[in-house]
Amino acid sequence: MSLKSLALIEDWPVPHAAAGVVRADGTVLGVRGPVERVFPLASVTKPIAAYAVLVAYEEGAIELDDPAGPDGSTVRHLLAHTSGLAFDEHRVTARAGERRIYSNAGFEQLGEYVAKATEMPFGEYVRLAVLEPLGMTSTVLDGSPAKDGVSSVGDLLRFGAEVLAPRLLDPRTVAEAMSVQFAGTKGVLPGYGLQNPNDWGLGFEIRNRKAPHWTGALSSPRTFGHFGQSGTFLWIDPVVGVACVALTDRAFGAWAVEAWPVFTDAVLGEVRG
Repeated sequence: MSLKSLALIEDWPVPHAAAGVVRADGTVLGVRGPVERVFPLASVTKPIAAYAVLVAYEEGAIELDDPAGPDGSTVRHLLAHTSGLAFDEHRVTARAGERRIYSNAGFEQLGEYVAKATEMPFGEYVRLAVLEPLGMTSTVLDGSPAKDGVSSVGDLLRFGAEVLAPRLLDPRTVAEAMSVQFAGTKGVLPGYGLQNPNDWGLGFEIRNRKAPHWTGALSSPRTFGHFGQSGTFLWIDPVVGVACVALTDRAFGAWAVEAWPVFTDAVLGEVRG
């Protein structure tokens, strides 16, 4: 199968775009565009960083309920954006667990915590724990674990297949990462406004029944993933059993709000037949 729906990226108003879809067994259903081109990921960095944190948890370096971040916060709070830290400042704006405050600062504190626990820079730990084992040779995290990763569609398809059928982690750990943490918590989904609830797992946003949303009308409520302000996204739909990646070099904006759901529905419609 070579998905014709991927051709929709050629109509996107962006300088460059690449996309692909993969099954849990690693079968690539189709790619389009320069799939080995390296793009800035922006917040699509976070799922990769979160996966490394979960490896550190399984290795015994940390526990999910270890105190981390502001007073009352834990590793779990930081992963689920409920630590109370502000969006881009290391400033407390709410009590831990009270609200879903999407926080780059929280992921930066998370990276510092894991770096201290593993006695190595967080980017190096990500490389050893996730990137090298999966053969993600074009992916680098040098800087903020919230937003400074770079990668290619080819690499992210490998990552998507891993999350669908884990080899680096116990499937029960990944199932928890896909599960709602601090259920019923409301908050703002960047670019899409207040969501009540604003469901989130451990480093992955969970679609549930959010509207508006960057995925599609055909996306199952269990769909999870992340999008980035650099015009990038990764979604994983465990009901359909596929992961989809799209990377561009135009900042997220009205064009993406319009184009991404149409693209996602076309892909899902074709995969389902």
